[in-house]
Amino acid sequence: MIREVVLATRNRHKVQELVVLLGGLGIRLRELDEFPGAPDVVEDGATCEANAIKKARAIAAFTGLPAVADDTGLAVDALGGRPGVYAARYAGDGATYEDNCRKLLQELRGVPRARRTARFLTVAAIALPSDSVRVAHGLLEGLIAEEVSGTLGFGYDAVFVIPELGKTLAQLSADHKNQISHRAKAFLLAKDLLREMTFPDTRLTA
Repeated sequence: MIREVVLATRNRHKVQELVVLLGGLGIRLRELDEFPGAPDVVEDGATCEANAIKKARAIAAFTGLPAVADDTGLAVDALGGRPGVYAARYAGDGATYEDNCRKLLQELRGVPRARRTARFLTVAAIALPSDSVRVAHGLLEGLIAEEVSGTLGFGYDAVFVIPELGKTLAQLSADHKNQISHRAKAFLLAKDLLREMTFPDTRLTA
């Protein structure tokens, strides 16, 4: 039975979202800062799934507790799928969110709206100290805006438009974003996996 889970990220924005998305299970959510010396895992995998699994396994091994990690990629069709798995460091190592968004908008300058289609993919991985891993995926389709809009969220939220809403993710409240986002979809599935692992005699009916 799982009683504690370590959130394998130092990104404060992610921690805030995960605390909400994984709440209500009766599991204590531990932050990585509670474990001095925890490694900074190099995300050098070829896919988001590989990176998520690597981070979760490394933190589970270090802490001796189950760990949850994720990785997100952004595929822009007009750029041949870039930035893909390199989304977080698209403008180079140490790039800020603003740097990455600026580079993306520059590369798409002059590209018409119909060709600015894109999608986010988040992969969430749950690793046990035994090295066992389970994964969940979340996908969100949208468009890349022509300019930054909105002040909420993080990452590429301010340039990622939800067509049916006519707004970027950065223009949505946290509650609204946590109902529709790629990360929300992945972690709600991960939450079901954690529920199964915590209460193994319970079978999901949905």
